[in-house]
Amino acid sequence: MKKNLEYFFFFLLIVGYPSLLLNAQNGRSKKLFDDQWKFNKTDVANGEKENLNDAGWRVVDLPHDWSIEDITNPSPNDTVQGPFLKSSIGATATGYTVGGVAWYRKHFTLNTSSLTKNYILFDGVYMNSDVWINEHHLGNHPYGYTAFSYDITPYLKPAGSQNIIAVRVRNEGKNSRWYSGSGIYRHVWLTTTSPVHVQQWGVFISTPNLSKDAATVRIATNLITDANTTPVQVKTYIKDANGKTIASAESAITANDTNNGSIQNIQITKPHLWSTDAPYLYKAVTEIWKGGKRVDQVVNNFGIRSIEFSAAKGFLLNGQKTVLRGGCMHHDNGPLGAAAIDRAEVRRVQLLKSFGYNAVRTSHNPPSEQFLNACDSLGILVIDEAFDQWERPKNPQDYHLYFDNWWKKDIDAMVLRDRNHPSVIFWSIGNEINERVDSSGLAIAKKLSNEVRSLDATRPVTEAICDFWDHPGYKWDTTARAFALLDVGGYNYKWQQYEKDHALHPQRIMMGTESFPGEAYENWKQVEQHPWVIGDFVWTAMDYMGETGIGHTELDSLKTFAMPWPWFNAYCGDIDLIGGKKPQSYYRDIVWKLKTIAMLVHAPEPEGHKEVVSYWGWPDEYPTWNFSEPQSKPLLVHVYTHYPLVRLQLNGKTIAEKAVADTSITATFSVNYQPGELKAIGIKDGKAVDSITLQTTGTPKKIRLTADRDHISANKYDLSFVTAEVLDENDHVIPDATIPVHFSISGKGKIVATGNANPSDMQSFHTPARTTFRGRCLVIVRPEMQAGSITLKAEAKGLASNNLVITTK
Repeated sequence: MKKNLEYFFFFLLIVGYPSLLLNAQNGRSKKLFDDQWKFNKTDVANGEKENLNDAGWRVVDLPHDWSIEDITNPSPNDTVQGPFLKSSIGATATGYTVGGVAWYRKHFTLNTSSLTKNYILFDGVYMNSDVWINEHHLGNHPYGYTAFSYDITPYLKPAGSQNIIAVRVRNEGKNSRWYSGSGIYRHVWLTTTSPVHVQQWGVFISTPNLSKDAATVRIATNLITDANTTPVQVKTYIKDANGKTIASAESAITANDTNNGSIQNIQITKPHLWSTDAPYLYKAVTEIWKGGKRVDQVVNNFGIRSIEFSAAKGFLLNGQKTVLRGGCMHHDNGPLGAAAIDRAEVRRVQLLKSFGYNAVRTSHNPPSEQFLNACDSLGILVIDEAFDQWERPKNPQDYHLYFDNWWKKDIDAMVLRDRNHPSVIFWSIGNEINERVDSSGLAIAKKLSNEVRSLDATRPVTEAICDFWDHPGYKWDTTARAFALLDVGGYNYKWQQYEKDHALHPQRIMMGTESFPGEAYENWKQVEQHPWVIGDFVWTAMDYMGETGIGHTELDSLKTFAMPWPWFNAYCGDIDLIGGKKPQSYYRDIVWKLKTIAMLVHAPEPEGHKEVVSYWGWPDEYPTWNFSEPQSKPLLVHVYTHYPLVRLQLNGKTIAEKAVADTSITATFSVNYQPGELKAIGIKDGKAVDSITLQTTGTPKKIRLTADRDHISANKYDLSFVTAEVLDENDHVIPDATIPVHFSISGKGKIVATGNANPSDMQSFHTPARTTFRGRCLVIVRPEMQAGSITLKAEAKGLASNNLVITTK
């Protein structure tokens, strides 16, 4: 039963959530338009022409990111490793990957008639896309992170004739501060409707009144009509999670209704409330009837929940105080690049949940639809963020070039697409904006906020404000003008200002929209002590590509903000690039009181040198007791706990007892290394109440393969993430093992990527081999479109191999 539910859940994420694929009998057909695109990674002259010979172009399926692919034709003087180019114009910012200009083309036929409308929707193209249909230019869309659509109806060939859609994508110059990826990296949808139909994102669902006994569901529906529109009926059916209709409403739109819309208030008795612990989802089925026939139908998932914010009570979800255990997250999927493959998007949200997060900030742009679907289904709260810059640049070719002409369209796209997601609780209008406190910036913030509220007044507007990007005369107290325009103030790295600002502005609601890992305890104490501080979002929840090595350590002094080649990974996350637990996450477990005790051991420092940690880094310590003998000096052991006293034992003998510092939840020991068992015991009221142990492992003996799921859908949007671990004779992972592992596969699937967590191990992501880092690496398997089984084999010199069978259904 569990396996069947898993298949059903993933099926919903792919094809049924939030808009179901509907057949022509319902008046609407919506289908994925991802298959069999022709791709050319060059700027082709007249690439939109129908007579262009594209027979030699590579065939790709979407989502597709060309920046993660190996560089195949480097110049003689270039230094290249897989997708990485040392002379990349993005350099450390984009992780030495490259963009450029490329074309996509798709040949297709449609059995349409003059009585239908046809739209193509792109969920995201990075960036500066131009789209043609049968040589007609549909438009340009500069921003790489918002969805956009075109009406292709007037330009289609007669039914059965071949149509050609062409897309030119330009990721040029220095335009991003992180790895963006390149291409049509999210889904494309083709929708066919009747002339009278629901607008794109034209259903807005909110729950203005609710209690445990009853809820009002408000549904506003906007239509596209034609010149011959007679009275139209809007019928809405509310279905529970089992598909049972539990309520309905009907309203009419007449020729006198100039706005072509309806508003329905539907009462639900004994509603299941959406929350982070119980993310219950309903469906609203909206049908449009004309002349006794159903001419359109759309389905939207939604949750019934209330959100309230105040300085006195903090954040209330369904009337219950909720603090935001948050993390910032960029959009890449590690070895898969920016490609928003459904299962990869779901897995990132599952990782957040499993590591104790209940909130995410989508830094610094709207995420994919699939990511928000997963947040809805799994119960993760979302700050949905719009921009990283407005009119003033952070890079020469970034979004500032387009902001004045495009901000409204992109704000509208974000809010209209995402406002039915119960997980979304904030709209963020910007991050660390250059002009945030200038008169021009204040005017822009007011425009953006007003536009957001005109589309959705049910959620607060926020902005992430810092004291970076300073200009002459800037002082923190000038930010009051910017905060006054917001419903909730976002503070980047400014927890020290909370109490000072509260004294001056007692009604201001605050949250840490970015914080340093090393200040997790200080930030969280503010959340625990003050209701007006509603949460903290660390930079970052998960490692990402670009901003290379900002989480690094150096000896004696910090010489650089970002690490140079061959670093490609920011290395500042609680979760590593392949989904593993990093040292700061063990500490955060204690800060958030998810666990009671953790122990990390610092790597030996060279004689005469001292480690210095970057703002976004963490000391070079790990949960390991594997070191060479002899050590020239004692090792530093940190035990993190809320217990008042810690006893440390080595091989059964007590070394010392230490009180835990109230200001750091840390007990620090100095231990002479001996192989064996290191044990930390939490002491309370004189009694041993909890413990944690680190064990010296043996030598490498074998490989273990573990799939996140070994039963998956026979669908190309599903994936199996398989971790390979190097084990000793007792099946313990060897935390310092650095061993090349080769993978082979047979059956109904293929290897689409491999990777490890090493931030400077530049290799191709597309070879079936990877060197382990801290004893682990990852291989990602994609099924074919048919049921069967997949056998994955891992081999390494001198080790026992391992096979894993993955079943597809």
